[in-house]
Amino acid sequence: MAALAYYLILPFLYLISLLPFPLLYLVSDGFYVLLYYVIGYRKKVVLENLRKSFPEKSEKEIQRICKDFYHYLCDLFLETFKTLTIGKASMLRHCTFTPEAQVVFDRMAAEKKSVVLVMGHLGNWEWAGNTFSTLCKQQLYVIYHPLSNKQFDRLIYNMRSRFGTKLIAMRETYREMAANKDIVSATAFIADQTPSPEGAYWTTFLNQDTPVFQGTERIARKLNYPVVYACIKRIKRGYYEINAEVLCENPKSTSDGEISELHTKRLEKDIIAQPEVWLWSHRRWKHKKPVA
Repeated sequence: MAALAYYLILPFLYLISLLPFPLLYLVSDGFYVLLYYVIGYRKKVVLENLRKSFPEKSEKEIQRICKDFYHYLCDLFLETFKTLTIGKASMLRHCTFTPEAQVVFDRMAAEKKSVVLVMGHLGNWEWAGNTFSTLCKQQLYVIYHPLSNKQFDRLIYNMRSRFGTKLIAMRETYREMAANKDIVSATAFIADQTPSPEGAYWTTFLNQDTPVFQGTERIARKLNYPVVYACIKRIKRGYYEINAEVLCENPKSTSDGEISELHTKRLEKDIIAQPEVWLWSHRRWKHKKPVA
């Protein structure tokens, strides 16, 4: 049944990917009406997350961010599948580096330093991977969760690797990174996912007790790879700019929780600056902090 659904949906996805951008966003506007007004996909979750994250904002402001988020979410979904057919030149017109980011990655490559690349579900992280693999000398590895549906998993894998990116299943992260130590690489961790409360690093993020995966920090310290934070800023509809900064040159010298605190606070700052392009439908705060 799942295989049948895949082969029925696949032509539609390729058709979407071939649309010129004005038509793509016209389709996205239609999806927005359906998703926000008709289906109401996770609207309660989104509004609850926004109200708790921004208690200082009025209800009118919260509702405005909520609507802007659903517009962005529909754009993001269709932009992601645009990767199936988009060319490199077009990709770089729509998603590019700031000069400062290019300097960071060029320096690391020249020094033959592999890096741990930390980012959040902010902006179009899928396009950011394509741009990195096109512009940078490092081999980009992205940590991902394999899908249970083998056909869709293969589609997403092929789509993400079109521009040269390689994927590592989350459970194999450290083993694969250790095996690839001779390759000058950047391994991307999406660090705002929700770990189990036990064993997580806990901090205050967007006014709430929040668990953070410690794997990013622990791997950086074990391998002593510099930690680079990347922010994907939406300039206007369909256009993104990637900035990057080195958070830590020598992770082995840091204390427990220091790197986790650094990248979490940096992401928080970027979300506050452009809240509508973060993934508010994610159940980020479904766990409560364990009592000591």
